[in-house]
Amino acid sequence: MIRKNSEYPLQPPRERGTGRAFAFALVMHALLGFFLYHGIQWQNSTPEGAEAELWTEVPDTAIPRPVPPPVPVPAAPAPPVRDEQADIALQEKKRQQQEAAREAQLAEQQRQQKLQAQQEAEAKRQQQLAAEQAAQLAAQKAAAAKQKQQQQQADKQKQQQLAEQQKQQQLKEQQLKEQQQEQQKQAEAEAQKKADAQKAAKAKAQADAAAQAKKLDAERRARLAQMQGLATGGTGSTTSDGLGKSGTGSGSGGTAASPGFNDKVQRRVHPNVIWSGPTEGLATEISVRCAPSGTILSAAIKRSSGNPEWDAAALRAVRQSDPLPQDTDGKTPASFTIRMVPAG
Repeated sequence: MIRKNSEYPLQPPRERGTGRAFAFALVMHALLGFFLYHGIQWQNSTPEGAEAELWTEVPDTAIPRPVPPPVPVPAAPAPPVRDEQADIALQEKKRQQQEAAREAQLAEQQRQQKLQAQQEAEAKRQQQLAAEQAAQLAAQKAAAAKQKQQQQQADKQKQQQLAEQQKQQQLKEQQLKEQQQEQQKQAEAEAQKKADAQKAAKAKAQADAAAQAKKLDAERRARLAQMQGLATGGTGSTTSDGLGKSGTGSGSGGTAASPGFNDKVQRRVHPNVIWSGPTEGLATEISVRCAPSGTILSAAIKRSSGNPEWDAAALRAVRQSDPLPQDTDGKTPASFTIRMVPAG
């Protein structure tokens, strides 16, 4: 049986029938010794002696008194007669038996040696197998550790890449946010600039309108002065006709406007209205005096809407519409009223 070794956890399988073989060998040796012992004792036993009585015939005479037979003296045992051939045969047989016993013992020793060699070879093979398994297990552990380390490195690299991507994404978002803020600032600046431009344009338009109104007022005064001069130096009929025409276009001495003239004036004036306030309930009437060519001589609020800002916007729109459209006869009425309502 192989002794256990703590360095090699794997042991060769135990051979079956070893104890039975040893028991059988012991029984055979005991039987062989028994037969050898009894065989030698049988050959060396001393042969027993033989006794014989001799009788002689007695003549027929008077019968004598019987004489008691002499007490036989036991003869000394004769020395055993030894047969040389038997001794030789016995010795030969003994030698053969000893030779057979030695051969059996040698065969048993050889068998035991062979068995031991097989067991040692099996143990060596098991040790080699255990060493190979241990080496394979160590290699597997090393490979697993290496793979784990590579996986950890890959995970770490992946995390670093993910962190870098997140950082780049945050940077892009920051840049995009800054760009949006910059664009918003630019848009606000442009809107402010546009509002300022519109405000300046509105102020300029108001100034232009005021200048135009002053100019028109000056022209009107000049024409009135001219007309007054003409009336003073001319005939009465001519003066009456001129005042009639320049007074009211729809009154005495003037010409009435056609039904579609009001729509023409509205289409001309309303595009110039600039108003972002409330529209409900606002209506302004503006009295306008024009030359036959459509040039506005004067424009004034005839009836207010109650909202001064809207009244100013409506009056400004009328003045910016100079010259006003002409009627079907090719002339603009001398005076008429425009009703202004904000577009809703």
